[in-house]
Amino acid sequence: MPPRDAAASMVIERDLPITMDDGLILRADVYRPKTDAPVPVIMTLGPYGKGVMYQDHYKAMWDWLIEQHPDLLPGSTRSFMAWETVDPETWVPWGYAVVRVDSRGACRSPGMLDIFSPRETLDYYHAIEWAGTRPWSSGKVGLNGISYYAIKQWHVAQLQPPHLTAMIPWEGAADMYRDWYRHGGILSNKFMEVWYPRQVLQVQHGNPKAPRDHWMNEPAAGPEQLSPEELAANRVDNLTNARAREMDDEWYRNQSPDWSKVNVPFLSAANWAGFGLHPRGNFWRLPMRRRSKSG
Repeated sequence: MPPRDAAASMVIERDLPITMDDGLILRADVYRPKTDAPVPVIMTLGPYGKGVMYQDHYKAMWDWLIEQHPDLLPGSTRSFMAWETVDPETWVPWGYAVVRVDSRGACRSPGMLDIFSPRETLDYYHAIEWAGTRPWSSGKVGLNGISYYAIKQWHVAQLQPPHLTAMIPWEGAADMYRDWYRHGGILSNKFMEVWYPRQVLQVQHGNPKAPRDHWMNEPAAGPEQLSPEELAANRVDNLTNARAREMDDEWYRNQSPDWSKVNVPFLSAANWAGFGLHPRGNFWRLPMRRRSKSG
């Protein structure tokens, strides 16, 4: 019996343009059911690459995952897996459209790369409203993703996009000073020194050394090829900013959510293995902040 063609069961659209309020265009991949009926949306926006295949770019981690969990995602061929996002082969048959957006300055989306920034959050707002107003959309947009994709959910929720309906932030950080950059006030530089160049800078828009987009058979970082100097000029150096700021200030707070403005329903989930970064946001900081805001 020939292998199942997973793509045949979905409408797949790649590199769709989403125009921001300042005219810059972000790029999105959409996986949706073959139906004329409008469907709800599951969305992520971030810097890891909508076209960077999990099995290729994170091969060691993928191999370990499959060895430990050979029954992972039953019924899926796992052909459309990307880092820390939902599997379209699982969610599309359930009646959802899956939308993956490359954030500003990352992968197929040009612009200034500024992780966790208010500008990136505003882009997410506009992307949600774009997804909520497509002809194939029911107008209900949910967010579901891990780590970076979890943190950005809390950030954009404070802007209260009209079409944002619910979200599941898996393993986030809720206070960027205490949970991400400075644990107990001490600079947490090792994580940034390893994670940022390996997972973000490697797929910065215009990086000629970026992996290829497995599904488009084009560079995952876009057709533009920038020099090291041009790449450096197109990004904000967050670790340098954190080194220069020993105390909590407006820069850290601009990368953390205002909990008084987060009113969308959400499920907060994490596992104990990520205790150095995530559970403080999901299990402790977040409930504490929400209690303090509600009185």
